[in-house]
Amino acid sequence: MLCQDCNKNEATIHLSQIVNKQQVVLNLCQTCADRRGFENPLKNVPFPLGEFLSSMVSESLTNVSKELEEAFCPECKLSYETFTKTGKLGCGYCYQAFRQPLADLLRKIHGSNLHRGKRHNSAGEVMEPLKEEARLRDELKRAIANEEYERAAQIRDMIKEVKENAESSHV
Repeated sequence: MLCQDCNKNEATIHLSQIVNKQQVVLNLCQTCADRRGFENPLKNVPFPLGEFLSSMVSESLTNVSKELEEAFCPECKLSYETFTKTGKLGCGYCYQAFRQPLADLLRKIHGSNLHRGKRHNSAGEVMEPLKEEARLRDELKRAIANEEYERAAQIRDMIKEVKENAESSHV
């Protein structure tokens, strides 16, 4: 893409801005961007992901056992030491090979290593009957396995009632 000002050089600066609820996009070469006074505030600040992750991992590396320092992925042969320097895993099996240190790293970065996901506020209303039905189905299987047939019949009726209530509330 050519620079919008000079129409000669390749555009390397891409600026997108909202002005009066209208999006304004500028694609400029470095020379024209300098002429207009645009300056990248992060120009001299290196911020590669590898260095960021490495700094997060380096704190825990002081307590790392010799085993972990020598750990490597059995599939792609990436070493844990290389991961800490680059911040990049080599393949999907690396997640299993470096499971514990990755869990610690995610906990440091996100505050937790458990992903709970997000749901629309009204999704809870829809999900409750489905959860209850699943719970009852599990209970029904246990009752049948324990040969508690009267209890199983009661649970079957409860499942039917949950289904009917769910259908009638969403009609």
